[in-house]
Amino acid sequence: MSIWLAEILRAWRGSLRRPGFMLLASGVLALGIGASVAVFVLIANTLWRPLPAPQADRLVVIGPLHGNAQVGSISPHEYQSLASPAGLASMGLVHMGTAANIAGAGAPSQVPLIEMDRGLLPTLALRPALGRNFSVEEDRPNGPKAVLLGHGLWQRAYAGDPGVVGRMLKVEGVPHTIVGVLPAAFNTLLGPGDVVLPSALPAVSHDYNHNGHQVIARLADGVDIATASAQVDAAERTMFRDMGMGGNWKKPRFGAQGYAAAFQQEARPLLLLFLASAALVLLIALVNLANLMMLRALARQHDVAVRHALGASCWRSLLPALAEGLLIGVVAALAGMALALVGLALLQGAIPASWRWGGQVQVGATAWQLAFGMGLLGAVLAAAFGVLRSRGAASVEALREGGRSGVGIDRGRLSRGLVVAQVALATVLLCAAGLLVRAIGDASRQPLGYTETGVLTFELAPVKGHYPDTASMLAMTRQLVERLRILPGVSAAAVTTNLPTSDDIFGSFNNGMRTPTGGEFQSQVKGIGTDYFKVFGMHLREGRDFALTDQQGGAPVAIISQDLADQWYHGRALGQQLDIEVSNAAPVPMRIVGVVPRTWQRGPLHPPLPVVYLPLAQLPAPTMAIFRELEPLRFAVRGHGNPDDWRAGVREAVAAVAPEQPIARLRSMRSIVEQTTADARLNLLLIGVFATLALLLAAAGLYAVMAVAVAAREREFGVRMALGAQPSRLVALVLRGGLLQIAAGLVLGVGMALVFTRLLRALIEQLGRRAFDPWALAGVCVVLAFAGLLACLVPALRAGRTHPMRALRGE
Repeated sequence: MSIWLAEILRAWRGSLRRPGFMLLASGVLALGIGASVAVFVLIANTLWRPLPAPQADRLVVIGPLHGNAQVGSISPHEYQSLASPAGLASMGLVHMGTAANIAGAGAPSQVPLIEMDRGLLPTLALRPALGRNFSVEEDRPNGPKAVLLGHGLWQRAYAGDPGVVGRMLKVEGVPHTIVGVLPAAFNTLLGPGDVVLPSALPAVSHDYNHNGHQVIARLADGVDIATASAQVDAAERTMFRDMGMGGNWKKPRFGAQGYAAAFQQEARPLLLLFLASAALVLLIALVNLANLMMLRALARQHDVAVRHALGASCWRSLLPALAEGLLIGVVAALAGMALALVGLALLQGAIPASWRWGGQVQVGATAWQLAFGMGLLGAVLAAAFGVLRSRGAASVEALREGGRSGVGIDRGRLSRGLVVAQVALATVLLCAAGLLVRAIGDASRQPLGYTETGVLTFELAPVKGHYPDTASMLAMTRQLVERLRILPGVSAAAVTTNLPTSDDIFGSFNNGMRTPTGGEFQSQVKGIGTDYFKVFGMHLREGRDFALTDQQGGAPVAIISQDLADQWYHGRALGQQLDIEVSNAAPVPMRIVGVVPRTWQRGPLHPPLPVVYLPLAQLPAPTMAIFRELEPLRFAVRGHGNPDDWRAGVREAVAAVAPEQPIARLRSMRSIVEQTTADARLNLLLIGVFATLALLLAAAGLYAVMAVAVAAREREFGVRMALGAQPSRLVALVLRGGLLQIAAGLVLGVGMALVFTRLLRALIEQLGRRAFDPWALAGVCVVLAFAGLLACLVPALRAGRTHPMRALRGE
């Protein structure tokens, strides 16, 4: 054992005395480890993140199934019709995304609101941190007014006071008794919610609207998701049959989806794409390292031959290389983790909130284990591969040549083959990156259909206790808009139910529409005030803007987006009729008075959606009720200068018109747009990083092989120079050999890329691009060829400077 330890220490001392190779090999492997660990951490924080609930794997979401078995929202009536199917141990209803005005917890403020029934907490197997759950009476219409505090609000407004239970809190101007405080895990599971109110559904609900309600259930023992889905679907079909909706009426299919999977649906494809890219980078790094270790072993062939001649065993011959590989693996693991930590820290602000645990991306012990596992295993296997491939060099010929025999034909062919493999893998990754970069880049440059500069926005949910009906609410909004318009520097102001784009969950409201010819479709509906299009720089294509005369009781009018006009009215929508469907009422006919350009409401990576704009004062009463239940009103002001300079004036205007009315999310429109385009920037950044790493690794591998090949052929070049060869001819000879390897790798890589990019077809075509982009492929080939040329140039110039006498002195 002492001899083996002495050999390992001797190998380490030798590597540290001349650390050039060790640093090069460790750096190559560290790039692959860093990329892989960073993506692993993102996946661990998103797809593998444990939910903070007992037996969370038994939790499911129930509702109508959409594409890829994704569960959508459910109506209260459909929820009640489930009547606890046998496959479910319990279930609860939750309504997310609304805002509430509160008073009594410091200054009046607008906070996130969640509504739930009393069955939700037992289903989640959570207990209140203080107090109790809602009682049966409190969860009924017109029951006692009770509220549960979210853990965050309890800490912020009450400093964690345990005596908060029993106090009064005004919600929408109505006093509520605080009956409990929810644990922090509740918001982790469901999202932000500072106050929680009971759903208070009637015994038989006639609410058929899918307005953000979700059913969370816990599977009974021994029941899987497929069985529960079948039972839920059967219960809902019985409900439809009892309602007389049989025959050819199109009924949705209901089912269950794992609770964790429901929140991973959007992030999964992108994270798996990043994982595939990181795996390719790691594979390129390992191939590069194997090549370097083989070249290192060939450079030591004389030493190995001497050891064999003196009677050393095979293990004693392998030990120095394995010891060096062990050192390289440790250094690479540490460097790779450092790169991953730095990269994640730099990306912290760009990573979507849904990818972060507790607000931060957590790097656990598993990430360190993965880094050291990849580093040690990869480096030791590469070292063993290099030694085994060079064993034939440990021969009498190697002793006779005194270590000057260089790279043999077979091993040179293998080394060049590994370079070809690196170039091919790099081509695959760069082609995929090129396609995505062009698609995302073109989408990012796409005009969004509105102007976001010079606009300040804020949200205001009229206190229901102060503005109980539509008339009082509209009167307040008119006064506030008039007050905003006279602020210094402001040129226009408007109110709307929805901004042109939004970074929150309820950025839009969809409603059924009908055309006079029988066409039926779903469209976004936005209730807007006058000057909305002026504030956001949206110029009418046809017709007129809404006027002050477009009020309740007047002729109903609408303005539609250009894509609706083209699809349903063949470009001649002006003056045509559009019927908006209203629940439990006859459709409301609207006359189209204008057409505006389409807008990209969800950012450049998502296709634009059709929009129907209605005067805020003419919104049908049920639709207005839904808006008031789901979302606050949005106000926007446009002017000259910095929008942040108008903040104080906006607050003063609101205080003058509605003294007890809180406002929220006072921010510029540009910041909202930047938030909605953050996913495009993150995608471009990560894809660019992976592509750059692949390019660097391929170039480094080619340089190493060419450098060793030139050193091994020094005598050949000396003889050529002595016989009259020109330096330029030697340079061309070396470059030709390198470029042939590059060309072979490009041909192989492009063929592989055409297969690989088929997997990206759905994502690329969603961005409006073709899956086959010849310009992107040509660009990749040019970039790789240029990088390879630069990698070959230094060894080629060194070959051209070979001195004949120095090269032949050994003879």
